[in-house]
Amino acid sequence: MATFQRIVLASRPKGEVSADNFRLETVEVPALKEGELLVRNRFLSLDPYMRGRMETTKSYATPQEIDAVMVGGTVGEVVESRNDKFKVGEQVAGMLGWAEMGVSDGLLLRKVDTSAIPLSAYLGSVGMPGMPGMTAWYGLTQIMKPKAGETVVVSAASGAVGSVVGQLAKQRGCRAVGIAGGADKCRYVVDELGFDACIDYKAGKLLEDLEAATPNGVDSLFENVGGAVFDAVLGRMNPFGRIALCGLISGYNGTPMPLHNVRSFLTMRLTMQGFIVSEHMELWPQGLGELGALVATGKLKFRESIAEGLASAPQAFIGLLNGKNFGKQLVRL
Repeated sequence: MATFQRIVLASRPKGEVSADNFRLETVEVPALKEGELLVRNRFLSLDPYMRGRMETTKSYATPQEIDAVMVGGTVGEVVESRNDKFKVGEQVAGMLGWAEMGVSDGLLLRKVDTSAIPLSAYLGSVGMPGMPGMTAWYGLTQIMKPKAGETVVVSAASGAVGSVVGQLAKQRGCRAVGIAGGADKCRYVVDELGFDACIDYKAGKLLEDLEAATPNGVDSLFENVGGAVFDAVLGRMNPFGRIALCGLISGYNGTPMPLHNVRSFLTMRLTMQGFIVSEHMELWPQGLGELGALVATGKLKFRESIAEGLASAPQAFIGLLNGKNFGKQLVRL
C-alpha cells in the first residue's frame, strides 16, 4: 500500500457528537526510521472514553488534538520492521488510532497469540489496549470484592465491560443482576451470559423490576451509566455496599445526571471509587492470565458489533454513545 486512510478530529462536539466532528484523510505510508515498525491494523476498538477525550475539560488524560488521528486501540499485523523485537507477520495490539496503518517504536505494542484466542478479543475480553476485560476484572476484584452469595448489579450489562463483570461475579458464586436497554439485550444477558436476572430500563418499570430482581438488596454495583439507572440502584444498596464507578455514559453529551438517593451513601455507609485501569499495570499479568484462560476455554463469552471499513467509524461511535451496539463495538479495517 502506497497510501492509507485515517480519521482525525476535525472539531470538538457541542453537545452530541456528529459525523462533522471527524475528517477522513488519505495519506502516504511513511518511511520507517531505525527502531520503528509498520502495522497494518485489522480491527479498531471504539470505546466511550473517546467522548471525554474530545473535550478540553480537565480529566485523567490530555484532550484529543484537533487535526490529529483519533485515539483508539488497535490490533493488527506487522508488515515492515526496523525493530529487532518485532518481526514481519507477528500479531500485535497497541494504540495506533483510527487508521488503517500505524508506525510504532514498539514501546506500547504487545505481541498477541491468536492460536486459541481470536485477534479481535484482544480489544475486548482479553484486555489491552481496548481494556474492557481488564476494566471489568479490576473493578470487580479490587473494588467490589464480592463474596459468594452476595448480589452484584451491573449497568450496561450487555456491553463489552458489563458482560465480563457479570460472568466473573457468577464464577465467584454471586447473584448477578444486569441492567440493559431492550428485551433482546436482556435475553442475551440471562440466556447466553448466565446472569440471574436482567432489567430492561426502557420498559418503564425500573424501580419495580429492580426491587423484584434484588429481593435481598444490592451488595455491590459496577456502574457504567449514571443518571436514573445509578440513582435507582443507590436506593437498593445494602449496608457497607461497594460501588466501582467505571463510566457515566448517560451524561457524556452534557445531559444532566441528578441523584435523589445520595443519602444512601450515609445511611448505608457506602464506598464508591472511580478508577482508570491503566493506572494499575502491576495487576495486569494476574488479570489477563485469568481472562485469557477463560476465553481460551470458552468459559467467558463475549459478543461483538462490527462495523465494516474505517469510514464507518464515526457513525458506529455515535451509535455506541446512544446504546445501539450489542457487545464490544469494533471496526474491521
